[in-house]
Amino acid sequence: MDVFFLSLKLNRLVCRLPVVFLAITIVLGFGGCATNPITGRSQVMLVNDNEAARTSAQAYYQLLAEAAKQHVLDEDPATVNRVRSIAQPLIAQATALRPETRLWQWEVHVLKSDQVNAWCMASGKIAVYTGLIEKIRPSDDELAQVLGHEIAHALLSHQAEKMSRVQLQKLGLTLGVLAGAAAGYNLSSAAGLADTVATIGLQLPNSRQAESEADAVGIELAAKAGYNPHAAVSLWEKMIAVGGGGGPDWLSTHPNPEQRLQSMRAKAQQLMPVYEAHRRVH
Repeated sequence: MDVFFLSLKLNRLVCRLPVVFLAITIVLGFGGCATNPITGRSQVMLVNDNEAARTSAQAYYQLLAEAAKQHVLDEDPATVNRVRSIAQPLIAQATALRPETRLWQWEVHVLKSDQVNAWCMASGKIAVYTGLIEKIRPSDDELAQVLGHEIAHALLSHQAEKMSRVQLQKLGLTLGVLAGAAAGYNLSSAAGLADTVATIGLQLPNSRQAESEADAVGIELAAKAGYNPHAAVSLWEKMIAVGGGGGPDWLSTHPNPEQRLQSMRAKAQQLMPVYEAHRRVH
């Protein structure tokens, strides 16, 4: 489609966009938003934590079954015991911060993989990849920062929020095409472009915000569990060294590395009294 005519059609559609926004507002009005009990931020929640937990559990156990078949699940008992021993006090702090998570079936497994990665799904399903341990070589304090960050994502309902935003994005695109059809325009060919624009404008900024929130909550969890908050700074310095400087801040799912380190340093200094009060002997 000629760019000029596509632009003209989209401009003409603007006057009909209130119909789209009204429909989305109605959807959100019927239980689509919730205030996070930890951050106080209003989150889009078309998918709730229970639904995210069910989806997560199914995916998690499928992954574990496949990993077991390939002999890459919990291969080194020493590594598994180390990761779990660091995770337990963090989980205790997580359940104290959000008491309903005591009902979660928390699990921690180690997967043999070259990827520098770790994650925590909704309902406390945790995985750490050996690539992170072998390439980053984290101290216990640094590994606690990784686990605290990932646990924070689950506590803050980020997975449910992400799933909700994907649904909202699809709903918006569908309603946009329908509104265009009602106005006599066929915008289906523009849906792919619109999806890309929506991802940049909606999904990625949310991911950056989620990462920043997980940084702040994760380092606090670790400090309360007795792990040195300054390890968050040394950890991310190692991460940057292994992964490079990263791409442009506006087109990244993670905060700018230097901005992240600056925030980490300030937060670590702030949490030193908390750490000293709960300091662990390693």
